[in-house]
Amino acid sequence: MTLVCIDVGNTHTVIGLLDGLEVKQHWRVSTDERRTADEWAVLISGLLSGPRTALPNWNTDIPVPPADGIALCSTVPMVLHEMREMLAQYFAEVPQVVIEPGVRTGVPVLMDNPREVGTDRIVNALAAAQLYPGPRIVVDFGTATTFDVVSAKGEYVGGAIAPGIEISLEALGRRGAQLRKVELLRPRAVIAKNTVEALQSGTVYGFAGQVDGIVARMVAELGVSRGDVTVIGTGGLAAVVLAECTSIDVYEPLLTLMGLRLAFDRVRSSR
Repeated sequence: MTLVCIDVGNTHTVIGLLDGLEVKQHWRVSTDERRTADEWAVLISGLLSGPRTALPNWNTDIPVPPADGIALCSTVPMVLHEMREMLAQYFAEVPQVVIEPGVRTGVPVLMDNPREVGTDRIVNALAAAQLYPGPRIVVDFGTATTFDVVSAKGEYVGGAIAPGIEISLEALGRRGAQLRKVELLRPRAVIAKNTVEALQSGTVYGFAGQVDGIVARMVAELGVSRGDVTVIGTGGLAAVVLAECTSIDVYEPLLTLMGLRLAFDRVRSSR
């Protein structure tokens, strides 16, 4: 069962082709609010036109294979509007699910205002609940670094949001008079011998310490032992600090796409 999953983030959009929960192929493109519905259709069509051998039901009459459906979530309202236009204009005959507030994914959201929670965080929670037992914490390294707590019952309990790695480094380069933008790499040592590596050290080890600290506090607040909690790292920037984090148990770089697959199945089966 082939599904096209689209995760629109603030900086990047990840497009994946899934067979069940297996991501057959995926692409990461920039999220541009100026891109129109027509441009999105052309871009996605071009990406998906490559692996034709994986698409036995390819139909050249439409710009993307019908597969079995399309699942979409977005944290950018302007892009979401264009995506809706694209789905309606180009893929109206394809089964589709747009994850948004009010859509029943099967994840109870125990927040003061459930509609405030980003849909990407909900589908991450759904995937974490499906893939791992017991309480879970999802750490998503994106434009923001988000921490999402999922109970043993599969409930979205709450979380935390911190500035992302890349935007923090960019802000420091802009506001520091004698600092500059540097490549986001692991430095040779924590005690740096030059400004470039000093920035890299503070960023990489500083964010690793932040993740470990917040995870430890969340586990303590849950009132469970550390061994009972699975901490899942995901997101485009996770690989930068993953090796320095002692708290990350599992790395699932495409967790959101897997959550979209599960959400699509649940929403379609409830209709």
